[in-house]
Amino acid sequence: MPRSKIAGIGKYVPERVVTNQDLTQYMDTDDQWILERTGIKERRYAHRTEETTTTMAVEAAKIAIERAGTTAQEIDFIVFATLSPDYYFPGCGVMLQRAMKMKEVGALDVRNQCSGFLYAISVADQFIKSGMYKNILVVGSEKHSFGLDFSTRGRNISVIFGDGAGAVVLQPTEKTDQGILSTHLHSDGESAEILAMYNPGTHANHWGEKNYADFDEAPIAQMFMSHKMIDKAQNFPFMDGQSVFKKAVVKFPEVIMEALLANGYQSTDLNMLIPHQANLRISQFVQQKLKLTEDQVYNNIQQYGNTTAASVPIALCEAWEKGKIKEGDLVCLAAFGSGFTWASALLKW
Repeated sequence: MPRSKIAGIGKYVPERVVTNQDLTQYMDTDDQWILERTGIKERRYAHRTEETTTTMAVEAAKIAIERAGTTAQEIDFIVFATLSPDYYFPGCGVMLQRAMKMKEVGALDVRNQCSGFLYAISVADQFIKSGMYKNILVVGSEKHSFGLDFSTRGRNISVIFGDGAGAVVLQPTEKTDQGILSTHLHSDGESAEILAMYNPGTHANHWGEKNYADFDEAPIAQMFMSHKMIDKAQNFPFMDGQSVFKKAVVKFPEVIMEALLANGYQSTDLNMLIPHQANLRISQFVQQKLKLTEDQVYNNIQQYGNTTAASVPIALCEAWEKGKIKEGDLVCLAAFGSGFTWASALLKW
């Protein structure tokens, strides 16, 4: 059975840089407050009307495809991870297929938020191993900036997130010392609502307005979205930051060690850990917990913020471009996020 390898990788981040100081125009915050809590100095925001989750994905995909030595016409499957699609439906996978003028290949959309790219990698890996596909485009792309609450009320969430896209092309390899060694996926929905965006949704407003009398018209027509929901800012993401942090610092090290031990390695064997860029404080905690050096962990949340499903491929691409990942290196990718879901992938570059 062949392994799958990352044959090409690319990233795209919007031109617009938004600093912590820029955000003080909209909310009661300051550079020190944001730095202390998240480690973020700046983030990128997509153009409001000219860039979408799909258009950013296209730019990252073009680079990954070229570096893989293939073409868009040779891609035979797409796996697209995002929590911020262009439309409620259809998903971004088909939008990407159309934009890149690909053949009528399958397109799968993955909704696992921060863990989305790793779930997508795992799915693609199985297809490569089975021999069903030979050139799979795996994408993580997010346009968060259009859906954040830019007020003091929403600052705990809004200061964290940024926009961007990353992509890889997976291909089979017969080399025994190259490719994805294993992937590990987990979930626990017990506390799903402590990091969620409730509205719009099909939950009949179970987690939002509970008094039908508050709806503008008949409840049967107003459960999906109402003016009252908007007026009360119930159409923005919600996060209990402390609870998320407590869970993340347990599950992150666990899933990393799961991948290492499954393949007979220890943390000291790692050449590079690419954690999902959720919060610099979480990454630093994981680094200390696993006794990793600064050279063994790559973080770029300081410049890009949390780009959710895009954060792992953006960081992986940037680390590789800077020469921090070389052929033969043992690399671990890991993520934790809403759901809760968490995952890891161990590979030989």
